[in-house]
Amino acid sequence: MAAAESAGPAAAPGEPRGAAEADAAGMGLTDLPGELLELILCCDVLGAADIGRVSCTCRRLREACQPRGKVWRERFRLRWPSLLKYYSHTDGVSWLEEYKARHNAGLEAQRIVASFSKRFFSEHVPCDGFSDIETLGCPSHFFEDELMCILNMEGRKGLTWKYYAKKILYFLRQQNILKNLKEYLQRPTDRQSFLEGAVLIDQYCNPLSDICLKSVQAQVDDITDKVRKVLRTKNPRHPSLASKAGEVLIPEVELQRQVLDAMNCVLYEQLKYKGNELDYYNSLNSYIHQVLIRRTGIPISLSVLYLTIARQLGVKLEPVNFPSHFLLRWCQGKEGSTDIFDYTYIDAFGKGKQLTVKECEYLIGHHVTEEFYGVVTSKEVLQRMVGNLLNLGKRESTDQSYQLLRDSLDLYLAMYPDNVQHLMLQARLYFHLGIWPEKVLDILQHIQALDPSQHGAVGYLVQHTLEHIERRKEEAGPEVKHRSDEKHKEVCFSIGLIMKHKRYGYNCVIYGWDPACMMGHEWIRNMNVHSLPRGPHQPFYNVLVEDGSCRYAAQENLEYNSEPREIPHPDIGRYFSEFTGIHYLPNTELETRYPEDLELTRATVQKIYSSGLGKSPSNKNRSSSASASGGGKCTEVQLATSLMDTNSPNAEDELLALFHAC
Repeated sequence: MAAAESAGPAAAPGEPRGAAEADAAGMGLTDLPGELLELILCCDVLGAADIGRVSCTCRRLREACQPRGKVWRERFRLRWPSLLKYYSHTDGVSWLEEYKARHNAGLEAQRIVASFSKRFFSEHVPCDGFSDIETLGCPSHFFEDELMCILNMEGRKGLTWKYYAKKILYFLRQQNILKNLKEYLQRPTDRQSFLEGAVLIDQYCNPLSDICLKSVQAQVDDITDKVRKVLRTKNPRHPSLASKAGEVLIPEVELQRQVLDAMNCVLYEQLKYKGNELDYYNSLNSYIHQVLIRRTGIPISLSVLYLTIARQLGVKLEPVNFPSHFLLRWCQGKEGSTDIFDYTYIDAFGKGKQLTVKECEYLIGHHVTEEFYGVVTSKEVLQRMVGNLLNLGKRESTDQSYQLLRDSLDLYLAMYPDNVQHLMLQARLYFHLGIWPEKVLDILQHIQALDPSQHGAVGYLVQHTLEHIERRKEEAGPEVKHRSDEKHKEVCFSIGLIMKHKRYGYNCVIYGWDPACMMGHEWIRNMNVHSLPRGPHQPFYNVLVEDGSCRYAAQENLEYNSEPREIPHPDIGRYFSEFTGIHYLPNTELETRYPEDLELTRATVQKIYSSGLGKSPSNKNRSSSASASGGGKCTEVQLATSLMDTNSPNAEDELLALFHAC
């Protein structure tokens, strides 16, 4: 005990031991060695504002917090760890300036996201709606990082922010991928990797997924290493086992055969890759990263994987644009032969089976001419991959935004910008969706210049597009519906309530209503509305359905959902800001249009689910807590503050401290 007392006072809770020992020796913070001082200032309990204030106290601490030093680098790393990958050389980096730039980019991103709901609630974001994003005064990866922070916020709040952050990020990444695709297509053919082309298509259709050529290539390399292990057991001296295998092609056919046999063993026996016969028309079969994850695909995606592995092992396989079933060919005769019988054809979809010309015809059930056995370029391979996605996009029935069709059209026209057929399809699609009328006019003008014979179809679309633009200009503003109006007295349900359809059983959330059916006579006839007891002369509700569709349902067909749950609809954030656990809270724009609905929704929730209709006890708890706190609605200011450094009391404080630290 005496020994302990003579050692001096113990460190207070939360106080670094080094600081306590320094005080015991009569030392101040500024008397500590530089490394120890840096260690204290790098402590993760300190925020940027704290470091900014510390650096203003004296010269010693200012030097310890120098812009290019360890303290600001650690502060940057703690706040935005994913951004360090952009700094290959860190010696000359001013971390204070980078911190300020990233912080300002975050504030700018939040400002833009917050403005989108007010600007574009009544329409799709127009093609020029991203113009202020294209002229950002900050690094794009800083802006994207803030958008990802918004998307990754925990909980069920900030749904509107997440909705528009996703749209903005989608746009930014697709623009960058299109630029990379055009650069890829301009390269010489021998520098156009089939795998890279497949990755670019995958990235464009899935811009929010973490897909990069480096990670895909690493997975392919791993498969290639497994093939080498099998090959080593068969032929320890095989040239494909050399360190520079793949840089030089193997000339001997027998050695090539050994490689292909080893590939088939690894891919189809060990790793269980197979053609997806049961779910052939699933778009995931066309995405190379999904082929590697799910170990299944369609002929063309499996062929790209197969020929990439073969090429890395020194075997040259060539793509064949065979009708209905993509194949590879392997030369058995003189290299470059034009005789189709000098080749063996490989079916990557059929476990690497090697086929003759006659067997290829048996595969598709009819005879084809010699031209279909010829080799195709990487651009033609991408064209077929995109064509497959186009056909799938046309087949989709639940996705009312036709996102896959829109994405695949973008890709096709990036490769073939003057294809009249696909330009017309794009114009008709945007016209059908009622979006981007100005872009529709631009497309139609381009079509007319390319092919004047299209003047009939072009003229029809131009006329109706101009009418659409005029109607939009004449719109006086949002229609406000008050429940207290006499004409709305029969409307029983309110926006934000989770409902169930009595006849079809689907779960949905109400995002709008009319006192009577507002659809045209043709829709009423097609939907057989007159067969309902009250026909069209009853309230109808706009609902977002759990399958991703939007429907217009009669009041007599809806009932309260006894087990309300979140509705996984892509447009949920367009109308609602939060899910409380039992109902949705409208965002500012929707509440403006239905100003009296929220009060009724809360009263309904309190009455229905507190009386025992809701079967989940946790639902009752969430309901009462949400009601007690006014629904727990998250304002834009609260959301912005939550995105700031948790160690900083607010954004302004942090920003001021940063500028004082300069």
